Amino acid sequence: MMDVKVEIGTVGSLLDLNRICNHLSERSPQPMVAVDGTTHLVVYLNNAFARLVNRAKKDLIGRSFAEAVPEGEENSCLALLDRVFSSGIPEQLAEQEHRQVQAGPGPVYWSYSAWPIVDANGRPAGVMIQVTDITETAIFRRQSVAMNEALMVSATGQHRLTEVGKLFGVQMQAALERRDHFLAVLSHELRNPLAAIRNGMQVLKLAGNDTSAAENSREMMERQLIQLVRLVDDLLDVSRISTGKLVLRKERVDLASVLENAIESSRAIMAQQGHQFTVTLSAEPILLDADPTRLTQVFLNMLHNAAKYTEPGGQVRLSVRHDGHEVTVSVLDTGIGIPAAVLPLIFDIFVQVDPAWKRAQGGLGIGLSLVKEYVELHGGRVEAFSSGPGQGSEFVVHLPLVIEKTSAPLPTIDADTVPGIHHRVLVVDDNRDSAESMAMILGFMGHEVRTAFDGEAAVAAAAEFQPAIILMDIGMPKVDGYEAARRIRAMPWGGKPFLVALTGWGSDGDRERTTAAGFDRHLVKPVDPDELVKLIAELRTSLPGKVEQ
Repeated sequence: MMDVKVEIGTVGSLLDLNRICNHLSERSPQPMVAVDGTTHLVVYLNNAFARLVNRAKKDLIGRSFAEAVPEGEENSCLALLDRVFSSGIPEQLAEQEHRQVQAGPGPVYWSYSAWPIVDANGRPAGVMIQVTDITETAIFRRQSVAMNEALMVSATGQHRLTEVGKLFGVQMQAALERRDHFLAVLSHELRNPLAAIRNGMQVLKLAGNDTSAAENSREMMERQLIQLVRLVDDLLDVSRISTGKLVLRKERVDLASVLENAIESSRAIMAQQGHQFTVTLSAEPILLDADPTRLTQVFLNMLHNAAKYTEPGGQVRLSVRHDGHEVTVSVLDTGIGIPAAVLPLIFDIFVQVDPAWKRAQGGLGIGLSLVKEYVELHGGRVEAFSSGPGQGSEFVVHLPLVIEKTSAPLPTIDADTVPGIHHRVLVVDDNRDSAESMAMILGFMGHEVRTAFDGEAAVAAAAEFQPAIILMDIGMPKVDGYEAARRIRAMPWGGKPFLVALTGWGSDGDRERTTAAGFDRHLVKPVDPDELVKLIAELRTSLPGKVEQ
């Protein structure tokens, strides 16, 4: 459910409102439409909404909202629109049946979420409406109810079957409610960092010569971006684990280095909450055969969980101890504790001690489930302890130690080990902001950079510029990244450039497709600039197209 107002500055006309809404949601896959609250005229709709109602944008802009939705003036969403515009409080119309939306058997079912658009002075300007097609879920729910009713009226001899049917219906309804709750919490968790980033951008715009305010804003936006990336990564890992596709990249690591990374990433939230944060580490090296990225995520999730559910001024303590052939890492807090009924379920997915909306950083209820999965994939186990509400909690991870001696890990390549060598780089992305900001970063690094904003332009620019490195998006208009890569590789010099897919698609299948199309490397957005620097450093001495400086 939408729980924030959209502050868009002073709205002087319907054109202003249209322009601002266009920036908000044009690329969203979710159908969205903005309506003037006074006149009910449509001032904006994104492509997803146009596809949903099977109408052209130009046919709906400036027309009554009733003309854009099924049942016209009889559609209950119009009353929802008026209530939200009048009260300024977001609302949701959970389910509405429509029988004449598109060709095909039976009705379709939509849900509507609406939230107010206000100007800088807090005055209502319009209403943004998000539409979700829930036909499949609604039909399935009705079929479950019908099945239950049919079973319940069956003969006496079918009593047991009836009970099974009722149980199935209850379980399915509970599953649907958990799904709906998860989607609502996900929406909430995505909007929180997005709102902070948007505010930070406004601060940068208004800060002028106030370098301190600008730097604080930049640091805040970086923290929020990291939070967004972690959220997306967690969601992807849940999917990989459920399908058995998560693969650990194990190496010999020192537990102290893993914990230091997690601790450093947790200091900001601890400081914000005013927590007394104490750490007790082993004086001796503790070697593990582990995936350092996943293991860091284990302890980072545990520390974030402790911070979120410990009141300001409380205590969080991390400690490490040897225990035979294993090491034990404990995170103890003085927070809200865990009820006895919840404790056995605490590592189940989507389980939360209290609703996310009751605290600023509630989370999705997947962090601890990932902790359990990661730890068990490492051959360990995790336990949770609490004496009940208000009594704090302790999470303990047990991991097997490495017994045999091992050689030191190979040194990594430093981005500055081969100074003075730069390259021609072509950046391709249909998102101009993304392409131009990446080009700016590479320019600051000393490379000669050009940009292209679709596949056709990329092929032409590559032929003329003949870059040493091409960073290319995949989903683009006219010609996508796969086809552009194939065309470049087919050129006489096309085997020389180092092609990097820079894309939001990151599954194993996506990586296989980019490799088949001729890409040398596959990076998932958003790319850490340090990772890009390191990649180029690895290529410096082997690529053509050097620009000596």
